[in-house]
This record gives sequence, C-alpha cells and structure tokens, in this order.
Amino acid sequence: MDAVFRALADPVRRILLEELASQAGQTLYELCVRLMSNHAIGITRQGVSKHLAVLESAGLVRVEADGRYRRHHLCPEPLTLGVAGWIGTLELPLPPRQPERNEAEGPEP
Repeated sequence: MDAVFRALADPVRRILLEELASQAGQTLYELCVRLMSNHAIGITRQGVSKHLAVLESAGLVRVEADGRYRRHHLCPEPLTLGVAGWIGTLELPLPPRQPERNEAEGPEP
C-alpha cells in the first residue's frame, strides 16, 4: 500500500490515471499528447515513461504489448481493495453536531 500512496503523491501520475480511466489502452505517445493538450503539461516522453513505470510497479497500471506498441490500462484494484479497504478499517469519529440556530434567535454571540 505504501507504493500506491507514493505513486499517488505526484500530481502528474494522478492525471495519468485520470486519462487512463477516461480511455483505456493508450500508448505512451497518446498519453503525452493528452497531457499537453488537456492539461498544458509539457513533459518529455521519457518523463511520462518514468511516471508510468512507477504506476505499474504500484499495480495501478497494466501494460499489454500490441505489436510494436505498449498499451496502458488502469488497474483500480489497489485503490478499491487496498486503499479503500484500509480507510474502511479506520474508525473515524464524526465531528460533533452543532445545534441548528433559528434566524429569529439572532447572530451567535
């Protein structure tokens, strides 16, 4: 789970996951174009490739060979099972409820 949190810590990697969620099976070139056109992020192919390697090692991205291309797919299981499952084990206390005020009572002192 630590690898997932490290992978999610970088905003470019989160954007890459969003792009893969919107369209599966993108190549490195397609992802580079989408980063530039949709998010105005100028990054080299090598930079995107390194980000994808981090996401793949965290189990968030699966790569399949398609001839001379490598197609990238989002793998949400580490998020839905790992992170969400861990969050579910936390007993988060609810904040104390503030009593509702009536407008006729006036502003708070």
